[in-house]
Amino acid sequence: MKTVFTWLGLIVLGLALGIGLAVWQIRSSGLGNDVRVGPWSTGRDVGTANADIKTRAIVALRGLLALPAREARYFTAATDSAGAPLSGKCRYALSGGAIEARWWSVTLYDRGGWLIANRWNRHSVGSARIPAGETDKWTVLIGPDEQPGLWIPTGGDGPFELTLRAYRPQGLMARDPARISLPTITRRECRP
Repeated sequence: MKTVFTWLGLIVLGLALGIGLAVWQIRSSGLGNDVRVGPWSTGRDVGTANADIKTRAIVALRGLLALPAREARYFTAATDSAGAPLSGKCRYALSGGAIEARWWSVTLYDRGGWLIANRWNRHSVGSARIPAGETDKWTVLIGPDEQPGLWIPTGGDGPFELTLRAYRPQGLMARDPARISLPTITRRECRP
């Protein structure tokens, strides 16, 4: 009888560890990671019928209402361009140029995929806010303190990630996202 309880205990422990590992992998993953462009990652199959079970689970958890790939491409970044984790204590410059899409936006989330509350109720910057003469070279500041110009507040000191959404992608953005150029994320100064 003792052997039966030992085996049952091991089976329950194995199931709990397996489920826990699966949940951790899905919660800690961005919207795919088979394509990397600097600090940004995406999946080729997000929003397609070819998506595997893990991609579908990630989209169900973190990309609710994700559009098909022909309608939108989603890129996430949890590190700056040097590879350091994004921190709400630091200021960053998000610098880029023209993005091959009809419209795009960059939104700041916590690591769980939720908007971070801030007193300005500001969470993103979209291409419509970029002045017409600056679409080929623009900078959005990200940081805990209010900044002049285009700025996204971090809302606290914790880690965060950025999601870039490119709606109605065109050219290489639509055909081969691994060969495109995306904005750089440069860390400036950090608070103690």
